[in-house]
Amino acid sequence: MNKEASLADQSQAYIERYGVTPAEASHDMLLRMIEDMFADGLVTEVEPFPETDREFSKLLDVLRPLDANALREKLVISGWLLEPYGPDQMRCQECMYFLVHKRWCDLPELNLPAKADWWCRLWRI
Repeated sequence: MNKEASLADQSQAYIERYGVTPAEASHDMLLRMIEDMFADGLVTEVEPFPETDREFSKLLDVLRPLDANALREKLVISGWLLEPYGPDQMRCQECMYFLVHKRWCDLPELNLPAKADWWCRLWRI
């Protein structure tokens, strides 16, 4: 199956379950989609954490071309979690990309709603 067909299948699955695709979904619907994926057992790539700007940029290079409807892939690649992470319990609340009042990750390659206690491996201060 090619990428376009796979994305079309994913989009159709979102429409069947939620009535909209991620690209068309409201803030609250996107939160629901994300939480549902984790409730359904989604596992993401939390390691390796990008320690250098070069490693960070490589992850952005993978995320940048993804379609807005490739929500699952964005979550997996970014290492998204619905809880704080690591010995320091890092979370979105302290990340430079988190917009507190909008409950949003403003990193252009992600551009997704987020909750203060969530985390991803693109976390930065």
